[in-house]
Amino acid sequence: MSVQFIGMIQPHEVSETFSRRGPVVDPAYVRVFAQAHEHAGFDRILVPASSSSPDTLLTVTYAASVTQRIHFLLAHRPGFVAPTLAARQLATLDQYTQGRVAVHYITGGSDEDQQRDGDFLGHDERYERTDEYLSVLRQVWTADKPFDHEGRYYRVKGAWSEVKPVQQPHVPIYFGGASEPALKVAGRHAQVYALWGESLAQAGELVRKVRAEAAQHGRHIDFSISFRPILGRTEDEAWARAERILEDARALRVEQGFSRGGPQQSEGARRLLADAAKGDRVDERLWTAIARETGARSNSTALVGTAEQVADALLQYYDLGITTFLIRGFDPLPDAIEYGRELLPLVRRKVAEREQAKAQAASLKAA
Repeated sequence: MSVQFIGMIQPHEVSETFSRRGPVVDPAYVRVFAQAHEHAGFDRILVPASSSSPDTLLTVTYAASVTQRIHFLLAHRPGFVAPTLAARQLATLDQYTQGRVAVHYITGGSDEDQQRDGDFLGHDERYERTDEYLSVLRQVWTADKPFDHEGRYYRVKGAWSEVKPVQQPHVPIYFGGASEPALKVAGRHAQVYALWGESLAQAGELVRKVRAEAAQHGRHIDFSISFRPILGRTEDEAWARAERILEDARALRVEQGFSRGGPQQSEGARRLLADAAKGDRVDERLWTAIARETGARSNSTALVGTAEQVADALLQYYDLGITTFLIRGFDPLPDAIEYGRELLPLVRRKVAEREQAKAQAASLKAA
């Protein structure tokens, strides 16, 4: 198995440790940020979404225009655009970028955030709608003639798209969500299932559940997991840096008038907080303090140590069958550059060595 790295860019400079710098849409920053990831050796870049953030489709379009090789992962919330229209938009973008687009479908774990965009469906109903949405979307991408569809949430007659994705059979589908309804949708549709940065025990449990759901449909799923690596020349230096990050995050929350974050509605957030309840350090390198401090409002757990130590920690997740790592730092642009210098090459080398050893062992066994 090969390993892939996904970074993350936003349309402006911001973090849990400092307030937004510059305008809400900062093209110069997006250009430098995207190009830095490409130079650092990332395979793909996620552009995240929320009910108040700039449009992800347009951000990816711009970032793709100022890069050459790197691929993109566009966060998309089903339910706000008709699946027939979304299918044409995404297929068109895939054509213009020559197959550099994948989509991360985020159903939404917060009623409050969904309602800002006028979505008042309950949690489980949102996943039912996503299931139907993805079914229609995939059919638009793959159908060789017009089709009708009549379901609970969507009804179309003679649906058809002249534009098809460059990538076949369709634009790759990444999917997140850890609740039972989410896992069922993942089993039917996801090509890559995305976890937040959980402990080895919890991540292994979730991988097994998703695989079981996919097996019911005769499908194979790949896995991605998200971390916020904190690196140092020594282990002590890395942990000292983590403590400074926690201090800065606390100070910013006080400045912005936030108290300590409470639990979020999403199951993913609850799972991060379950790890955080075990202590700030889990599995030796997993640091949960920011998740605890913010109520796990995003992928906020870190792996802390030297590049060698963090690479070895990532390989433990690789051994669970997770082959994609979504990593971003608390100082996003400088950290992306730093990861490219040592961490990404180290992990790739260690994975290659591990796969070579497996191949040799299998060859000897066969002989």
